[in-house]
Order: sequence, then C-alpha cells, then structure tokens
Amino acid sequence: QERIVASGGGLVQPGGSLKLSCEVSGFHLGNFAMGWFRQVPGKEREGVSCISANGDSTYYADSVKGRFTISRDNAKKMVYLQMDSLEPEDTADYFCTRPHFYKVCDRTAHYRSWVDAWGQGTRVTVSS
Repeated sequence: QERIVASGGGLVQPGGSLKLSCEVSGFHLGNFAMGWFRQVPGKEREGVSCISANGDSTYYADSVKGRFTISRDNAKKMVYLQMDSLEPEDTADYFCTRPHFYKVCDRTAHYRSWVDAWGQGTRVTVSS
C-alpha cells in the first residue's frame, strides 16, 4: 500500500523557521519527482516546490523562492521542505505530493494536474 505521510507543521512566529518531513512507503521513491503543495482555507491548492527524482533539479514558486529549500534522501525514503523567513501569508495546510510517473520537476508542478498522489496535510501557522 502506498503511503505519503507529512509531518513537522506547527505554530511559528513571523521570521521563524520550520522543517517539514515527508515519509513515503509502498513505492520506489527514487523513480519519482516529488513536490510540496499548500492550501489556504477557501483557496485552491498551489504547488510551492518540487525536486527531481535524483535531486539535481528543483522548482520554487515565486512566493517562496529564496526562503524555502526542498531536499530528499531516497535511501531513507524521505522528502523535506525547509522553510525560513516565514511570513503570515505562508499559513496553510502543506501537502507532500507524488506526480504521475512520467512527470518531471518543472514549473508545471505549480498546478494540481501535476499530482498523482497526495499525502495528508500538515498545518503551518505563522503568527505572533
């Protein structure tokens, strides 16, 4: 059974940092690009970052570029999202995602159509 489990969300003050983790099982992580989406209540989910299957290519949405860093450890079956300089506008539910097997990590990862499998969300709240 395929599983994608995100963790690491929480409450943080503006300017602070959080690191989200995503543990996968039931499929070979090294065969897939992976991504992170987020959703603000009442708004559409948007892709914020992705990383290629071997980790040599990444994409970041303009809203997080320079502040977020995606990484992966295929041997540990883990994907990470380091979030620095957090802003109240980053408050959202964050989802670890796996695309269709033929998808690569590029700017199309900003859209829901890129995603084949969703993990459960982890909530990030940025507030003083």
